[in-house]
Amino acid sequence: MLSDQQRARVFGVLFLITFVTSIPALLLYQPVLDDPVGYIAVAGENNRIFLGVLLELLLIIANIGTAVVIYPIVRRQSEELALGYVTARLFECTFILVGIAAVLGIVTLQQDVAGAGEASVAYTLAAIKDWTFLLGPGWVVGWGNGLILGYLMYSSGLVPRKMAWFGLVGGPLIILSGTLVLFGVDHPSGSLQGIATIPEFIWELFLGLYCTFKGFRPSSPILRTETGGDRTRAVPAAGPA
Repeated sequence: MLSDQQRARVFGVLFLITFVTSIPALLLYQPVLDDPVGYIAVAGENNRIFLGVLLELLLIIANIGTAVVIYPIVRRQSEELALGYVTARLFECTFILVGIAAVLGIVTLQQDVAGAGEASVAYTLAAIKDWTFLLGPGWVVGWGNGLILGYLMYSSGLVPRKMAWFGLVGGPLIILSGTLVLFGVDHPSGSLQGIATIPEFIWELFLGLYCTFKGFRPSSPILRTETGGDRTRAVPAAGPA
C-alpha cells in the first residue's frame, strides 16, 4: 500500500503528464481543426493525428489517475468534495473522449469519402471537437481542478495555502470565461479566455512540480503519521488556519 507521501509524488507526476500530453496533442490536431474540409480533400498527415489521439488517451489515464491516487487522502478532509473531484475528472475525460472520436471521424472521411456531404460532416465533427474542448478543459476543469481541488488543498494544508489561491481564483475565471464563450461574448481561445487561464495554469503546474519533488507538507493535519510499525491517522482540522 502506498504511503501518503508516495501518493503525493505519484499525484505530482500524473499532473505533469497531463501537461506533456494535452498541449502537444492540441498542436498536432491543428491541420484537422483549422481546415477540416481541406484535410479530407488531400492526403493528410494521419500519423500526426494518430499521435495526438494517443497523447489524449494517455491524458485521460493521467487525469483519472490524479483523482484516484489522491482520493484516500483528501476524503479525510471532505468525502463529498473528494468524490466530487473524482466525478469532475470523469466528466472532463468524457468530453475528451468524445473529441477524440470526432477527430478520428474526420480522418476516416479523408481515408474513405462516403458521399457529396462529406465536407459538411467534416466541418461538423471539427466543431464537435472544439465544443468538447470548451466544455471539458475550458469549463469543467474550473470546477474540478480549480474550485474543488483548490479548496481541498487550501483547507487541508497539503500544499502552501498561498498557492492554493491560484486554484480558488483560477477556477471561477475559467468557468466565467468559458461561459462567455458559450454565449458568444468572447471567441474561443480569444485574449480574454487566454488571460483567464493563467492562474489555473500556474496552479496546476505548481501542483505537479511541488508534489513530485517535495510531496505533501508534513504539517498537514490529515496526513497519516508512521511511528515504528504502527500507522495512525491525524485528526482532520476543523477549518483552514
